[in-house]
Amino acid sequence: MRNLVIGALACVLSMSACSKIGDQTNAGGSARTTGTVPGELRVAIQRAPNTLNPILSANTTEGFLNRLTFDTLISVDGTTKKTIPILATEVPTEQNGGISKNGLTITYHLHTGVKWHDGVPFTSKDVKFTWQAMMNTANNVNARIGYEDVQSVQTPDDTTVIFQLKHKFAPFVNTVFAESDNPVCILPEHLLAKFPNLNQIPFNQAPIGTGPFKVAAWIRGDHIELVANDDYFRGKPKLRRILVREIPAENTSINALRSHDIDWIFEASPQVYKQIKTLPEIKVVFNDQPQTLGMQMNTSRPLLSDVRVRRAIAYAVDKQALVDKNTGGSAQVAWADQPPFSWAYEPDVTKYPHDVAKAKQLLTDAGWTPGPDGIVRKNGRPLSLQLSYNVENATRTLVAVQIQSMLKEAGIDAQIKTYPANLLFATYGQGGIMTTGKYDLAVTGWIAGDDPDDHSLFASDQIPKPGHPDGVNYTRYQNPEMDAAQRAALSSYDEAVRKKAYSQIQKLLARDVPEDFIWFPRQAQPINPEFKGFAPNPVNEAWNAYEWEI
Repeated sequence: MRNLVIGALACVLSMSACSKIGDQTNAGGSARTTGTVPGELRVAIQRAPNTLNPILSANTTEGFLNRLTFDTLISVDGTTKKTIPILATEVPTEQNGGISKNGLTITYHLHTGVKWHDGVPFTSKDVKFTWQAMMNTANNVNARIGYEDVQSVQTPDDTTVIFQLKHKFAPFVNTVFAESDNPVCILPEHLLAKFPNLNQIPFNQAPIGTGPFKVAAWIRGDHIELVANDDYFRGKPKLRRILVREIPAENTSINALRSHDIDWIFEASPQVYKQIKTLPEIKVVFNDQPQTLGMQMNTSRPLLSDVRVRRAIAYAVDKQALVDKNTGGSAQVAWADQPPFSWAYEPDVTKYPHDVAKAKQLLTDAGWTPGPDGIVRKNGRPLSLQLSYNVENATRTLVAVQIQSMLKEAGIDAQIKTYPANLLFATYGQGGIMTTGKYDLAVTGWIAGDDPDDHSLFASDQIPKPGHPDGVNYTRYQNPEMDAAQRAALSSYDEAVRKKAYSQIQKLLARDVPEDFIWFPRQAQPINPEFKGFAPNPVNEAWNAYEWEI
C-alpha cells in the first residue's frame, strides 16, 4: 500500500485553461489524424512518465504503460474481480499444492512458449532475477513489501519457480508480481543481469518485455508509440498501434475526445467527470479501485485522544455532501477502509451520518461547552485543531475548506495548514509531517491493491519512530484488539479466516475512528464509444490490452 500522492499533480493540472485541438504536428513531424482510426488507439495522459522500467515505477501512469509491454505472474479479471494467472499457468493455493501446508513455500508453474520481444524464451530465471533486482538496494524501487519476506528463490527447471518465505505472509500471492501494494512486472534476465543497478540504463527508455505491445518510440514531452506484438502468448492483439500522448490540460483532452482526436482520457479527475457526464459523444467507464479519501486523526494528540471527540468529528462531517460537491456522484461514501467490491468488505459497522446535534452532544459528554463565539471550550481552552493537506491537490483543497466549515458548525475550530506533498509525506528521517506526527487532522488519500492487507496502516508496531522509521501508521492508533486481528489476517491463507479478521478490523476502525473515511473513488475513464474490450480491473487498466479493439 502507498499514500495516494501519485494523483496530486493530476488534480491541479485539471484546472488548466481550455484550448481547442485540431490537426497537430508531433515532435517527429508527422501529422496526427483527427477522427477514429481503425486499429489505432490514442490515449491522453497528463503526467509524463519518468521511466518505462516496471521495478522503478512510482505512479499509476507508469504502471499502465508497463502493462502494455510487460506481464505479471498473476492479475485480476476486470469483470469478475477474480484472481487469474498470466505468466503463471494457475494461481497457487493450498488446494492445488501451490502453497505448502506450512505456508512457507509458494510454487509457480509458468507458461511455455512465451518469448521476449527480442525472441529469447522467457524462463523461471527471469522471475528469480526480477526478485533479485527488487531486493538490490542499489535500485530505486518504490516498495519491497512481500519481496522482503522471501528467504530464497529456486528454479528447478525453466517453468518452475519456488519461493521460500521467512514466515507466513497471507497476501503473498496477490502481492508479489501481482496486483497488490506495488504491482511489478517480470524483467528479462538476459538483458539486465550485467548491470550493477537499473536506475539509468537505455532499457528504461526502450524496454523489451513479454507483453502485447512493443515500444516503437518515445518522444519525450510528446508521445509514446507502441506497436502490436503478434507473437503474444495470450493471443494476437486486435489493435495494431497505441499512441500515448502527453496532454497536461484535461480541458484540452476533453475537446480532443469529443472530436475523436483521442480515444481515451487516462484516469480522468472527478472535475472532468462533472463536465462530461452528460455528453452523448463520450462514454464513461467506471472502475472500482481499492482507494480511499479520508481524514486521518492523530490519536496521540491530547485533544484527539478522547474517542468521543473523534466520533463528534465524524458526525460533523457530511460525507454525502462532499461526494456530491466534489466528485459529481462518481465516488461512494465510505464507512471503513475496505471497498464494497472487496471480498473482505464488512457492511455492518458503526456509521456516522451527518448529525450536528449528535456531534455537539458527544462534545458535551466529553466536557466541552460552547463559548461566546460558538467554539466549544474546556478549562477555558478552545477545541482548535490544525487541518492539513498537500497543497498541489485541488480536490483535497476543496474538501478541506468544506470540512472546516462543517466542523465549525459543530463548535470545532479547524485551522487549515498546507504543505507540499514531498514534505507532508516525506519519510521519518526526512522529517515528514505525517510520519513524525506533527499534525492534528489531515485530508489524505490511500491506494491499496487487490489484497485487503492494511496492517501497515493500523498495527501498533507500524507507528513510525526511531528504530522503526518505515511504518505508515500515521494516526498512531494503538489497540491490542486491532493487533490481534491483524496477526490473524496475515497468518492464514484461508480466505474465510481472513474475512473474519478483516470484518473485526473494520468494526474496530469504525468504533475507534482513528480515521474518518470519506469516500471510495470510482475512477472515471472517458472513452470513444467505438473503443471495445475495455474492462479495467481495480488496479490496472491494461491487464487485457491484447483484447482491445477500435
